[in-house]
Amino acid sequence: MPVTQSPPISFTDTAVAFASKSDLELRKMYALFAAMNNNTLVKAGGGLMKTALKWHLPVKFLIKKTIFEQFCGGETIQECLPVIEELGRYNIGTILDYSVEGEGNDRSFDHTRDEILATIELAHRSTHIPFSVFKVTGVADSGLLEKVQSGQALSTAEQASYDRAKARVDAICARAHQYGVRVFVDAEESWFQNTIDELTYEMMAKYNRESAIVWNTYQLYRHDRLEAIQQAYAAAVQGKYYLGGKLVRGAYMEKEGRVASQRGYQNPINPTKNATDQLYDDALRYCVAHADRISICAGTHNEASSLLLTELMHEAGLRPGDPRIWFAQLYGMSDNLTYNLANAGYNTAKYVPYGPVEAVMPYLLRRADENTAIAGQSSREFLLIQKEITRRKAQK
Repeated sequence: MPVTQSPPISFTDTAVAFASKSDLELRKMYALFAAMNNNTLVKAGGGLMKTALKWHLPVKFLIKKTIFEQFCGGETIQECLPVIEELGRYNIGTILDYSVEGEGNDRSFDHTRDEILATIELAHRSTHIPFSVFKVTGVADSGLLEKVQSGQALSTAEQASYDRAKARVDAICARAHQYGVRVFVDAEESWFQNTIDELTYEMMAKYNRESAIVWNTYQLYRHDRLEAIQQAYAAAVQGKYYLGGKLVRGAYMEKEGRVASQRGYQNPINPTKNATDQLYDDALRYCVAHADRISICAGTHNEASSLLLTELMHEAGLRPGDPRIWFAQLYGMSDNLTYNLANAGYNTAKYVPYGPVEAVMPYLLRRADENTAIAGQSSREFLLIQKEITRRKAQK
């Protein structure tokens, strides 16, 4: 039975969006996003930070107290605990994201597996951690995944390596199932994404019998991803298991286009941003219409898509806190979405990256580039912070 009234929600309510921030914290955010509005400064600053860390110059403290503090929870799981508690006070979950890019050997892969298992252990003990997450390339060699996708025969050593990789994935998913902790499998580059998909669906068939524990990720900037979701749904119905899907727009657009051009195949990315936006929203519509078997997390900073999902839920008679529907944004960004959605009763979570400062620098530089490159993203953050500072001054 459809609900009679949709909860009011405004993504411009800065009093809610920045309720957790002190005046000093707001001013620090204001300065940081002002800097990220300057493309020249971002490019130069990123290069200087990488050089300084490479030569072990004493800049770690400065980085940790600025861009790292804004976008990361800490260097270790333990350091993330205050962030987890702070978000939890506002009914916002934490998704701990181990953002260290490994060395590509078995020792590194085993370490990453163990780190993900530790996040699952913590999620099991905490009411504020609704998901764990991992990249398959954190526990498997990307070249091997690509070779599997291409259909080439593996050597005996390669097959053994691939079997170890599958065992790591299975260990993570088995522990998640044991504790009832949902786990996202992140999407990656298209030339080995099919291998990741197949591994993930194998895990779903094994562990998603009672509910969606293992979730795949769909990058809707790829023109074939709604079709992939539809095929996955059909397979889940036939296999009698539940499908979990994290819907994102995508993270490798320039790289995908460059590799497609080099290798001489059609670019898998939609030709325009409007086409991606339309496909993303169509995917939301499809998943809500099939919520009997699909659970979704809308991993997006797009206000229109977030609002659409609240409307689709209302039309389908799904209450804001329906456990099958989640919203997620990156820590340090789009608080106007996260906090207002949580305040209206929707299931929301922040992706909280963590790891040693030096190791997460590639992630931090991507965030800075992203905020500069996405039309209006830094300006949007900057203007909302500015609006809240002005509002607070007027109340004094």
